[in-house]
Amino acid sequence: MADIIYVYGESPYFNITNKCPCSCVFCIRDKKEVIGEAKEMWHDTQPDFEQVRGAIDAFDWAKYDHAVFCGYGEPTNELELLIKSAKYMKEKYPHVKLRLNTNGLSDLINGKPTARLICENVDAVSVSLNETSSEKYDKITRNIFPGKAFDAMLSFTSDCVKYCDDVRMTVVDVISDEEIAKAKGICESTGARFSVRRFVKEN
Repeated sequence: MADIIYVYGESPYFNITNKCPCSCVFCIRDKKEVIGEAKEMWHDTQPDFEQVRGAIDAFDWAKYDHAVFCGYGEPTNELELLIKSAKYMKEKYPHVKLRLNTNGLSDLINGKPTARLICENVDAVSVSLNETSSEKYDKITRNIFPGKAFDAMLSFTSDCVKYCDDVRMTVVDVISDEEIAKAKGICESTGARFSVRRFVKEN
């Protein structure tokens, strides 16, 4: 069975699904089979809550005060599992702050507004902005919602800002400095903070 919780850098990560509506040109899962201390990232079958709870119970949380929902898939593709897992973490390990790393397409994936539900159960949200227009975003993310994804992602981020004090948008440094500056302006229009992620090259 694939790792549900793995350590990357100094952080534990939750790998709760491999499903994703995007196939980003820079996605690390197309370049590496595993990252961090994980031994296996690809699930043979979709994990259920019992399996995630078992992984949580088996993990040593004593030296960690934070964790991230971000594996080889988009966590909001399994929204119910994400929420159940976050709630269980909050009940059992309230000292652990939870962050969701997401492509921001949860509303399209789930067919309903989801920001409030998510923000009620995590402490921080990081949304991948990636580009500065719908056309460019579709090209770089190769998502399944062309023409809709970019605006939905911005709307989701703005909603998260209403319900969460720690929301940021990110881009990967594969785009130009000019585009990064434009992305910063777009991010600021949502009320979120902005950061640039370094592209991880294949070893």
